[in-house]
Amino acid sequence: MQVYDLIIIGSGAAGLSAAIYAARYRLNTLVIGEQFGGETALAGKIENYPGFKAVDGFELMNVIKEQASALQVQIVESKVIALTRSEHCFELTTDKNEVYQAHEIILAQGAERRRLGLPNEKELTGHGISYCVTCDGPLYRNKTIALVGSGDAAVKGLNLAAEYVEKIYLIVRGKEIKADPINYERMQALGEKVTVLYETEVTEAMGKKQLEKIILSKPYNGLSELTVDGLFVEIGAVPNVELAKQLGVELDEKGYIKVDTMMRTNIDGVFSAGDATNHFGGFKQDITAAATGAVAATSAYEDHKIHGDLCPWHARPAMNT
Repeated sequence: MQVYDLIIIGSGAAGLSAAIYAARYRLNTLVIGEQFGGETALAGKIENYPGFKAVDGFELMNVIKEQASALQVQIVESKVIALTRSEHCFELTTDKNEVYQAHEIILAQGAERRRLGLPNEKELTGHGISYCVTCDGPLYRNKTIALVGSGDAAVKGLNLAAEYVEKIYLIVRGKEIKADPINYERMQALGEKVTVLYETEVTEAMGKKQLEKIILSKPYNGLSELTVDGLFVEIGAVPNVELAKQLGVELDEKGYIKVDTMMRTNIDGVFSAGDATNHFGGFKQDITAAATGAVAATSAYEDHKIHGDLCPWHARPAMNT
């Protein structure tokens, strides 16, 4: 049985930043992440992270990971499937039947991409339906795609997809696009390569083994069917809070983990950081995730000084300085 001062669940910008701070506080720290780098690793080019004029999201996460590893933080790629609490002690189990114990927990699992909820969406995922332009955009070189969404992430995804595809239909549920000006201007510069369908939704995805066409809620050029090679979905995300629920962590009215200004939850010894919280409202960026990770680690350190000895489990292997 391996016991740590602190276990951070999630290896994105929030989790890895928390790990760096925790290690500097000399907390024996483990990071467990199902997907290295979280959504940032799939984001493609990032141009608003301080210190980098432009950097690939995966590369950025790898740099932060190397910094944490250099501080002797152990990083494991697994999915945590169970998390329990006894007094001031926590025990978690992974999908690989690994069991770890800790005195403090930081929940930094981020959020999961929203689905459209179409009848055969699951079956066609990976067969024409995708949620990651960075991952799958190159597969549609010189082809026609549709992209659903109206926010900044959708427009950024569209601009990236435009480097590969021949034609893009942007399907917007409402009457306007809400993107950062610089990204919106880049989209406009693409000219006729992009057609925006406002007040329109995808009601069905057609195809047996591969996506062939989509059905629209509003006709385009007199037809409700649109033939496309791929459909990308960029309609936001849902916070990963299942483990938080297992511990009885309080959620806010929007379903995010509720925290105070120091990223403390209602459960002593449990902290949260990153996109699983709504700390900055709807504003979710790598820099805000990293900031909340640093704060959560600081709170975990302060709590550990007070309550660490209350847990009967003892670990604290020596850490080199």
